[in-house]
Amino acid sequence: FVAKISENAMTALSLVYPVQNFISAAAIGFGVGINALVSLYLGAGNKKKAGNAAGQGLFCCLVHGVVLAVLSLLVMPHFLNMFTGDEDVKALAIRYASIAFSFAPVIMVGLFFEKLFQAVGRMKVAMTSLLCGCIANIILDPLMIFGIGIFPAMGITGAAIATGIGQVVSLTVYLLMYVGKPFPVKFTRQDLKPNGEILKKLYGIGIPAILNIALPSFLITALNGILAAASGSYVLVLGIYYKLQTFLYLPANGIIQGMRPLIGYNYGAGETKRVHRLFADTLYLSLGIMLFGTVFCQLFPDSLIALFSSNPETIHAGGMALRIISLGFLVSSVSITSSGALEGLGKGTPSLIISLCRYTIIIIPTAFILSRIFGASGIWYAFGITEFATAVIAYMTYLRATIKN
Repeated sequence: FVAKISENAMTALSLVYPVQNFISAAAIGFGVGINALVSLYLGAGNKKKAGNAAGQGLFCCLVHGVVLAVLSLLVMPHFLNMFTGDEDVKALAIRYASIAFSFAPVIMVGLFFEKLFQAVGRMKVAMTSLLCGCIANIILDPLMIFGIGIFPAMGITGAAIATGIGQVVSLTVYLLMYVGKPFPVKFTRQDLKPNGEILKKLYGIGIPAILNIALPSFLITALNGILAAASGSYVLVLGIYYKLQTFLYLPANGIIQGMRPLIGYNYGAGETKRVHRLFADTLYLSLGIMLFGTVFCQLFPDSLIALFSSNPETIHAGGMALRIISLGFLVSSVSITSSGALEGLGKGTPSLIISLCRYTIIIIPTAFILSRIFGASGIWYAFGITEFATAVIAYMTYLRATIKN
């Protein structure tokens, strides 16, 4: 819808996106900490501490939302100057950001409730809330952007308001479900007061989780720099690959998201055998998804690339890349399952170590060295090498964390 306003409006939205994405990453990452801690306390049968953790989480989310809203609005003009000198683009970006970022506290509190509902196993509520917000946003976008019915034409301002309203709708659904139905974790005004012990645990899990979410963006930037030295078409191929791989990794991550509260609950209850069973079941499901992806990429690589490009050279190069990279899909299941399990156990730092191996420590130097020997294909082989090495590290880290405790 924004692209239909003007090319400048779409450019403005693209420039605002990284900062907007960082706000979401901060909310989701800290929410993982809330999710893990509440699940652990519930599993240990300590509802009072679960309520304390929830209250502290809500307090932190409110503070984070206000701080990020203010900082984002202050930094936006300087951020835009780094990428464009077009005054019209900057004006549109500022107009959109000034509204979108003011909803940061709503985003933070909404994601707090999402993780809280997930922690007690009420995934359908989280899904319903997200759907309501998205549908409201999609319906309001054209009405407010182009001025349909009772709405005036507001352009990019309308897009920002529609997005904010969608976020308010999601939060409203959570509040109605929390207040209107019995809920196993209740927090009081007293629980909102800062508690050093719980805050340390929340940030101990939350900060690594935030970094986990940010690392893939860092990897893409680094690989783009290496690939650009060879050919601009390879940068396009990498971009297409990352669009395609989300169709595999998002379903796998959805299963892992379902595992986190279950594994945390059983770990808190001292049910180590169930923890290992949950890990194994999640791993098998992830392996099934990755096996499907591997077979599909091996059989139809050119057809998949052709969904994004009609250039024969790009299709050929992309098809070769998919065949090579997909060889590491299966073994990557071990890393993503281990990382998710460790987050569910409340062990954010070991989980971060796994992600650092996958996204920086191993893959970037390996890709750089192999690119100097084999050209662009060396970078594609670096994916598989990294996945095999990280899988060994990840499984050993998971075993050490569970056996030690």
